[in-house]
Amino acid sequence: MKKITILLFASGVIFSCNENNSKNETTLKYPTTKKVDSADVYFNTEVKDPYRWLEDDRSEETAQWVKNQNEVTYGYLEKIPYRDQLKKRIEQQWNYEKLTAPFKEGEYTYYYKNNGLQNQYVVYRKKGDSNEEEVFLDPNTFSEDGTTSLMGLSFSKSGKLAAYSISEGGSDWRKVIVMDAEKKEITEDTLVDVKFSGIAWKGDEGFFYSSYDKPEGSELSAKTDQHKLYYHKLGTKQADDKLIFGGTEEEKHRYVGGNVTEDDKYLVISAATSTSGNKLFIKDLDKPESKLVSMVNNTDSDNYIIDNDGTKLFIVTNLNAPNQKIVTADASNPTPDNWKDFIPETENVLTPSKGAGYFFAEYMVDAISKVFQYDYKGNLIREVKLPGLGSVGGFSAKKDDKIIYYSFTSYNTPGKIYSYNPETNETNTYWTPNIDFNSDEYESKQVFYHSKDSTKIPMIITYKKGIELNGKNPTILYGYGGFNISLTPSFNTLNSVWLEQGGIYAVPNLRGGGEYGKKWHVAGTKMQKQNVFDDFIAAAEYLIENKYTSPEYLAIRGGSNGGLLVGATMTQRPELFKVAVPAVGVLDMLRYHKFTAGAGWAYDYGTSEESEEMFNYIKAYSPVHNVKEGTNYPATLITTGDHDDRVVPAHSFKFAAELQEKQSGNNPTLIRIETKAGHGAGRPTSMYIDEYADVFGFILYNMGFKELPNQSVLKDLKE
Repeated sequence: MKKITILLFASGVIFSCNENNSKNETTLKYPTTKKVDSADVYFNTEVKDPYRWLEDDRSEETAQWVKNQNEVTYGYLEKIPYRDQLKKRIEQQWNYEKLTAPFKEGEYTYYYKNNGLQNQYVVYRKKGDSNEEEVFLDPNTFSEDGTTSLMGLSFSKSGKLAAYSISEGGSDWRKVIVMDAEKKEITEDTLVDVKFSGIAWKGDEGFFYSSYDKPEGSELSAKTDQHKLYYHKLGTKQADDKLIFGGTEEEKHRYVGGNVTEDDKYLVISAATSTSGNKLFIKDLDKPESKLVSMVNNTDSDNYIIDNDGTKLFIVTNLNAPNQKIVTADASNPTPDNWKDFIPETENVLTPSKGAGYFFAEYMVDAISKVFQYDYKGNLIREVKLPGLGSVGGFSAKKDDKIIYYSFTSYNTPGKIYSYNPETNETNTYWTPNIDFNSDEYESKQVFYHSKDSTKIPMIITYKKGIELNGKNPTILYGYGGFNISLTPSFNTLNSVWLEQGGIYAVPNLRGGGEYGKKWHVAGTKMQKQNVFDDFIAAAEYLIENKYTSPEYLAIRGGSNGGLLVGATMTQRPELFKVAVPAVGVLDMLRYHKFTAGAGWAYDYGTSEESEEMFNYIKAYSPVHNVKEGTNYPATLITTGDHDDRVVPAHSFKFAAELQEKQSGNNPTLIRIETKAGHGAGRPTSMYIDEYADVFGFILYNMGFKELPNQSVLKDLKE
């Protein structure tokens, strides 16, 4: 459908209903998106870029385009008859107390808690053995609309001081505030322009943090590729902070991080040029004049120090061990040729943690957790019995703590917190959520299917027990497939609303992820990226062939790299899906590396400039460049945030413009642009509720549902 200038009536949208179609299809008139004469030349091939102007996030013209698009989108969403009912049900589901595992700092035990619908979690604490809790830090007071969030909290060695970072409007740029933890008072000026950084204290004297120089041009989209590690000494100005690592033109690192070992003995520095592989350095903090010692001098492997015992270092690595292992080395000779296996590599992927004087080796077995306990001599103590088949988190504490806390969850089981005594092997339930969801009515089933090249892929399908496999079940197929990230079973309050409406939720473990180690990751990168899309398409075909659903009732969803996944698969196989919801997606694959820290993603994607072969490969799947004139694409709701400075919203803007111009059918192509929101982290509860009501409503409406499938929930709401 060609774009037509919109008549700006009250709602900003005009509907034309097709009475002969049983589905809720509408013909929409979209705002005009102008074209400009812009192009890039790659290896003698010209690629036009008519919507390049939308990359300027500071222009009034882009702002007006955003406003016009939102008028059309919200005008459409407001017509969905059960949108408000979904919102009320989501609010009802979300409105229960949520708690994190406790942790000790100084004389206090701290924990995060949300009493139900608070926009941000509040940090509470109790002193000693007292049961009297007090508010330590309430991010809900940072801004009236809840869009300023707490993104990090770190305590000094004694626990008497704390530094916390905040994000405004969802931006990755942070401010760091230092406070006296005893008095809960801010003690000095705020640090600004901090990005992709932890806060690593050295005693009570100061801390290390990372940042980039503020870029020229837009701070939300301009390229940042020179990360630096600084040391801030308390009582001094940020301008006087000492540069510890980075800042040389000869050798740039896009990601630099510093950590201090628990005993305050070593500073550990990681330096990387991409999201995979890092160099590793240590410095002896007991000797102020000591030099940085190089442990790993290349970025061919991923490495970090998990702990030390005096000069004995415990290093997690995938060097010659794709599934990861722990090795040891003495700090006097810490290079790989001196490493000794401590917990050797196995056939399953290792994710270790430590606390209470033990190491805990978590393994993924077909994306499901198993945990084994080791002492500091490398002796296996026991397998820790878990509550069931699902995912664990935690098993982390200080070395002198006596109790370990961990969480356990699955797709149909709300997360509980357990306490574990590593000496007695005793596990107790610490906290159980009081949520209006009966897990016994639902089940998760793990299946295996074959992708296009016959590779076996696991997928977990979750649904209400007794569901009829008739091909008419509304289904969301969710995926990611990249950056060595593993999708393991986890309960999501929002998805529980989908399940209770009779919806199916399916999650395949695609190549590009980390579920089966480095080899699995690499199999979905660069010139093998198409494997990820093939895996996702094969998952859809499995669900259809086995009558879980059909193309008329199948929606695909994914965010960030998962947004690329949705964009690529919906343009390659548009007939396979009824609805597509790409969120904050990487969608212009020819130019992604020109914005913010995007160049660091080249390990997974390659770039359009590195070779003609890579350019042709990327262009063949880049969603923005593969929208074809006259194609009937699925009903599409693109979601993004105007403050997303990780995957800039221009990706989504361009994709929406291409789809709106070239869509041939009546399926709507809309873009929902959240204001004062970023890539996702730190978003207030109210935004999540509004967005998911819109997403679920859009999906069901375009599958032809004129009312919610589960009307019994509506009766509860009316009562």
